[in-house]
Amino acid sequence: MPSSSIPQCRLAVIGFGPRGLGALEALLIEAQRRNAKVTIDIFDPFEWPAAGPNFDPDQSPHCILNIPIRALDIDPPDILSDGIKPFDEWSSTSYQPEDYPPRSDLGAYLNARFKALCEAGKGKFTITTTDTLITGAAQSATGWWVQAGDKKHGPYDEVLLTQGQPQTEPDPQLARWTDFATAQGGALTSAYPANRLIERAADWAGQTVAIRGLGLSTLDVLRMLTWGLGGRFENGSYIASGKEPHRILPFSLDGFPPAAKPATAEVDAQYDPTPEETRAFTKALKDTLDLEPCDALARLCQALVAPAMRILGSLDSSATQRDVEDWLEVECDTPGAQETSVALDALRSSVEMAQARVPPSIGYAIGQLWRKWQNELRRGVNAERHKTLTATALVGFDEGLKRYSYGPPVSAAQELLILIDMGMVSLCTVADPAVLLTSKGWHLIEGDDGMLASVMVDAVLPSPDLAQVSDPLVRGCVEAGMIHPIAEGLGAHTLPEGQLLDRDHAPQGGFSMLGRLALGSVIAADSLHDCFGASTNRWAAGLADRCFRSAPRSQ
Repeated sequence: MPSSSIPQCRLAVIGFGPRGLGALEALLIEAQRRNAKVTIDIFDPFEWPAAGPNFDPDQSPHCILNIPIRALDIDPPDILSDGIKPFDEWSSTSYQPEDYPPRSDLGAYLNARFKALCEAGKGKFTITTTDTLITGAAQSATGWWVQAGDKKHGPYDEVLLTQGQPQTEPDPQLARWTDFATAQGGALTSAYPANRLIERAADWAGQTVAIRGLGLSTLDVLRMLTWGLGGRFENGSYIASGKEPHRILPFSLDGFPPAAKPATAEVDAQYDPTPEETRAFTKALKDTLDLEPCDALARLCQALVAPAMRILGSLDSSATQRDVEDWLEVECDTPGAQETSVALDALRSSVEMAQARVPPSIGYAIGQLWRKWQNELRRGVNAERHKTLTATALVGFDEGLKRYSYGPPVSAAQELLILIDMGMVSLCTVADPAVLLTSKGWHLIEGDDGMLASVMVDAVLPSPDLAQVSDPLVRGCVEAGMIHPIAEGLGAHTLPEGQLLDRDHAPQGGFSMLGRLALGSVIAADSLHDCFGASTNRWAAGLADRCFRSAPRSQ
């Protein structure tokens, strides 16, 4: 740290989307409290600081959030309140509470909020942004250094990785398809960037397009292939532009579509837990700290039974306590195995439940309850150090429930139903079909049904498995033992404040990671809300303790 009467710190931030913004907002608060100054170098090749590719302001407006305006709780901190308003007041669009805004509009807001941060931080922050890809990091006697090609930057007191989803190796299936497409000239593309997908789709009129995946990204793809090509949904029907594919074939390993979110605030409120139920859930999470995986999940499920029964009963469900307990037992062992409905029936049922036209299923009620407790879940897991296998089990349980807790707006599910009813989307090969590669394309076979697609779109988000990350910075740090997975198939091992642990499980002062690539050390990191929550506050407080020790706190 430079010698000065005012404590100072030099920080490098690698990757700068919403989570990087949240981290710097939290750090500015700490710098103000401790009368300190920070020099910050941001390294990210993406052209919109704070937005990141997921919220690219230039992307199609048909890529929408899966959070309605009424639930978007990311207001700027008080330290920025003079420089920028909350999103719904800032945007030029007059949103209604039930609207799901375009991700591009939110991205423009996040970029504007970064500019407000730079302005509010004058005198405390000196910020530079460099549109370069960092390929390496190392610590020396003078501090931390980061490398971009043959150029080094540093020294830094702290380095923070907030890369989101870095480049990964393709899984075996996708690798085989890529080789096939290269050799045969087949049409294989990713769901993102959305604008590139729309450009390529302009040549797919009349063709059959398969989509690997049946989650939120697939619903994005469907919007790109309909709205994005000039079609529109109107009065319960789809009016085609003539540019669309003839048929679209989504599929996934389980063939189970995500359940739609409750359609209105009134319906959503029916799933609110009581304060007593939330306290019991928080207590159960605390109890899991000292338990083995099976016992931890059993303890957590015990706290779900009573509120689930109360909600189900209030909504005229006939489910018994034994039914709920059995459902949770199967969910802990093999998530989704208790779902017996075929894809189309499950989709129709979720729309009916989302609109409160029928009683909710056990899974739907528990999934919405689980969504309501995401902040409590993060506080109970991210701020503590669970046993590794127990943390892995808790993450697995949360990931399984995402088919309910991270569902799409009901409008997206209804649009999918419209496309199915008119024959443009087929679910006849939706559940883990065999995929044969032929001279004419991808031949999908499920049971007695077979469909041939000339185009394949990959809409599967890579898992945060460190072993599969090909990003040169992360890959190099893993190989050097500077970043180590918390468990096989999961992300980096970090302390609650984000400091990375090396292969000897020792913290590396000043080398931290926040976000999805630390899955296992953290839980429920995919949410936009987590980018501006307790995790970034803990990181900022930890940095302040390391770098600003001599600073008197402001009153």
